[in-house]
Amino acid sequence: MPDIFGEWYLAVVKFAAGTPRPIQTFMEHFTELAIVLLAGLLALVWWHARRKADRTMALTLLGGVGVVVSYALSEWAKTYLEAERPCRTFADVVIIANECPPTGDWSFPSNHSTIAGALAAAILLASWRVGLPAVPIGAAAAFSRVFVGVHYPHDVAAGFLLGAFTVLVLTPSLVRPSTALVGRMRGRPLVGRLLTAGTPHDTTMSPAERR
Repeated sequence: MPDIFGEWYLAVVKFAAGTPRPIQTFMEHFTELAIVLLAGLLALVWWHARRKADRTMALTLLGGVGVVVSYALSEWAKTYLEAERPCRTFADVVIIANECPPTGDWSFPSNHSTIAGALAAAILLASWRVGLPAVPIGAAAAFSRVFVGVHYPHDVAAGFLLGAFTVLVLTPSLVRPSTALVGRMRGRPLVGRLLTAGTPHDTTMSPAERR
């Protein structure tokens, strides 16, 4: 690992240690809160997509699939690369996190950052209005992992980009067949209730509007 990454990490951790205690407490929990918020925003996009075109619903569902795929890729990379956490490499550093994750809970890439990047990209693809605030929320969630001392900057940058890239590649490549599938499934009695507002046989949305 280049020394510059360690220097950046130590600079951020030193800055974090000098912030007021309420900010430190907030940042300890911000990652999870931000991911829950992003997941809620994706759920909100899905809820509104029930009244929109088949393609919009397909984009929303594929975005969720992309989040799962990106997490699996991140977990595989962590297991394969086995990069030690910075709070263990720099054993004397004081971090905001309650404790440094144990050896075996590897550092690169950051799973939290991967999920945050994937969720932000998924929301942006399905609804740019909701996606515009989702991107900085996701980036802040990734940065918080460095702030509390459990990741290097390149861990979170790689994770965020991995999540976003996976969704941005997977979703457009599968949107056409998925749109056709959504159109068929919206007519089914049970699944249709998840994909369409009202009843599956609601005729307020014409076939032309749903394409």
